[in-house]
Amino acid sequence: MSKTALKIAGIVLKPNSPHIKGDFLAIKKMFEDNGISVILEKNSADMIGESGFELDELSSNCDFLVSLGGDGTLISLVRRSFKYNLPILGVHLGTLGFLTDITVDELSGFMSELRDNNFSIDQRMMISSNIKEISIVAFNDIVITRKDLTGMVSIEAKINGKVFNNYYGDGLIISTPTGSTGYNLSCGGPVVYPLTDAFIVTPISAHSLTQRPLVLPVDFEIELCIKESKGAVAIIDGQDIYELDHNESFKIKIAQNKAKLIHSLRRSYFDVLSEKLKWGENR
Repeated sequence: MSKTALKIAGIVLKPNSPHIKGDFLAIKKMFEDNGISVILEKNSADMIGESGFELDELSSNCDFLVSLGGDGTLISLVRRSFKYNLPILGVHLGTLGFLTDITVDELSGFMSELRDNNFSIDQRMMISSNIKEISIVAFNDIVITRKDLTGMVSIEAKINGKVFNNYYGDGLIISTPTGSTGYNLSCGGPVVYPLTDAFIVTPISAHSLTQRPLVLPVDFEIELCIKESKGAVAIIDGQDIYELDHNESFKIKIAQNKAKLIHSLRRSYFDVLSEKLKWGENR
């Protein structure tokens, strides 16, 4: 996709981490030394004793956003800033993440590429729903699971209004390709290339051996209805939780916009997979 020059960075820090102030100041200097102004999100600013802007104002006054933390910080920022359709650079503190492929130590080497527009912007599918009359978006997944440790949950699933399955077990994951390497993977779901547009439907500890993960095209609309008398819960990207009542239903579809992630042209998704999943290693 075409790129405009990035002149103003809006930075969001990992919550409850005042010790990363030094990293922020170092990053701020890197940006400013390369002609990129920096503004800081208010909660992040309050945490480290700086001045900042509410996220809405921040997003309206910057060319791109920067997440300083881990994959969880990036996922939260993607969801919170979704309506502004801004590209986001994930800077990881520590080892590389699936989404944040640049560490603080590597950022100085990436600055010339950022300044010269010599980078890629991945467009990642997101999913949307309306639960309890609240519009939500998810970057990784929507997980429907039981309310407590006992019993199971029963879920009726429809595609475009027609029942295609009844799931009975610990729950169900509706994942994006980006989220395929998350909870979906640990429950036996497939790894799907992140720039693919597809729904991944993966049962959690199904009570039947015939239940298997399913990959669906995004022009389908998935509707889920809770048949368990105790109800269930919907967990959005592992961050927000909504209680679902018996016979409550909601629909899931592809979101109108996509998440935009800034990456180095040197980044290889398959190298990340090999590193994180230890593929190809002799055991």
